[in-house]
Amino acid sequence: MKKLSSFLLIFALSIVAACGNLEDKKQSTSSNPKSVLTMSWVKDIGQVNPHMYAPNELFAQAMLYDPLVSYGEDGKIQPALATSWEMATDGKSYTFTLRDDVMYSDGSKLTAENVKRNIDTVVDNSAAHSWLEVVAVIDNVEIIDELQVKINLKEPYYPFLQELSLIRPLRMLADSGFPESGTTKDGIAKPIGSGPWILTDYQQDSFAEFTRNENYWGEKPKLKKVIVKIIPDAQARMMALEKGDIDLIFGSGQLAPAEYQALQKTGKYQTMISEPSSTRILSFNTTYGVTQDKNVRLALQHAFDRQTMIDYVLNGLEQEAYTLFAPGFPFSDIKLEHYTYNLEKATQLLEDAGWALESGATFRTKNGQTLTLVIPYNSGDQVHKTIFEYLQSAWREIGVEVQLIGEEDQLFKMRSKTGQYNLIMNDTWGVPYDPHMYIRTMTGDKQIGYYAQKGLAVSEQLTANIGKVIRSTDEGQRRALYESIFQTIHEEAIFMPLSYRTNYLVANNELANLSFSKQQYEVPLKNFEVK
Repeated sequence: MKKLSSFLLIFALSIVAACGNLEDKKQSTSSNPKSVLTMSWVKDIGQVNPHMYAPNELFAQAMLYDPLVSYGEDGKIQPALATSWEMATDGKSYTFTLRDDVMYSDGSKLTAENVKRNIDTVVDNSAAHSWLEVVAVIDNVEIIDELQVKINLKEPYYPFLQELSLIRPLRMLADSGFPESGTTKDGIAKPIGSGPWILTDYQQDSFAEFTRNENYWGEKPKLKKVIVKIIPDAQARMMALEKGDIDLIFGSGQLAPAEYQALQKTGKYQTMISEPSSTRILSFNTTYGVTQDKNVRLALQHAFDRQTMIDYVLNGLEQEAYTLFAPGFPFSDIKLEHYTYNLEKATQLLEDAGWALESGATFRTKNGQTLTLVIPYNSGDQVHKTIFEYLQSAWREIGVEVQLIGEEDQLFKMRSKTGQYNLIMNDTWGVPYDPHMYIRTMTGDKQIGYYAQKGLAVSEQLTANIGKVIRSTDEGQRRALYESIFQTIHEEAIFMPLSYRTNYLVANNELANLSFSKQQYEVPLKNFEVK
């Protein structure tokens, strides 16, 4: 345990050194005029194509574009661009009545024809959305009249409305935003939405300026402008806040827990932590190398001390997790036996599997092969990096070598799609995705969840049950299927829940009405204001 203790001491000292100057610095007030908020973001917002994924940033897509229906604070589906909807008795079609007062930021009106065009372009590019069942089940879209549209499904799908509320890919773009090719898989001509904000200025990798949409159909933002400064480095973000160059740092991905607490301890800023919004999860690859061995997966489960990791790496800001989904999520009450921290049991499992630790050796071997885990991570995520460094030290204690590979975002995503790893971070997504969409990815080709189950002897049955649970319209049957799916996942030890993830923010004292959204990828800027 000496090596692990040394790691924790070095980590704590490094944070103190990095943040020690905070108390000595004089607080700067924001230089922004009233009703203008400046915030930081880690990376460029992208083209802000509402129908595509990275490099388009979710929070920016949510600012510009609206869905037909929204996910309410109480978890219920609420009207958005559609004022009402009616489901057919067989569950295979939905007829939506659109608002008659929605105007895009270019002055054009929302119509049924425009809604059809948006949905059609997403469905025509279904290969890009293989992880998303709602795209696969849409058969066609009919125009009833100028303000009524009917979406026909190939089969009943109970989370249909839930998935329509997602930030992407089924939000609406004005006709003038479509490219000459007519399909948004080729990009967009310009980001013209009906949302509360308009993108009025932009310089790639530098900043983006959003201005309040005065023609917004809903409650208008209190702020007039939001300026987003792209600041990839955490220390630079902290300095920008201290100097008054920015007013707000939002999201747990922008600050390590110790950095958040360092700012909090100065007493100069407003700080807030959300309720648990998702789960940090390590996903095993059962098709690659040593993690094909169930005993290795079980041993690693028992060799993980969650509470120590939370105390020293996450600084106590999160709660330990033994289940895939945080309490309060649908079906999160299904009971499963926990894998407790037990180094003796972990060691015995490895010995039983033939992984021997020879006298004087640091790492275990079997038939001349070293017990090595390949763990890639996004080099821009300091929290994930620190968690993996902790695990590298912890698992070394039982003779397991951990090879960490830090890669920039696109290379990391490419590796995750090709399955060239033993373990990888695969956090859940929170509402309205969980649990069904997280489970659904286990059946999608080249998805992290797919590699988690593909090497199992029970893979075929597990896949079949997942297919049934997302299509079942019977609540009792769904629960029984989820119980079976969760039990199989647990017994095969293919996911390792770490902690229930929270969001946090740090803001200067000129801001008011700060809050978090139910959707963890959305920044509720519409509610914020400058005092």
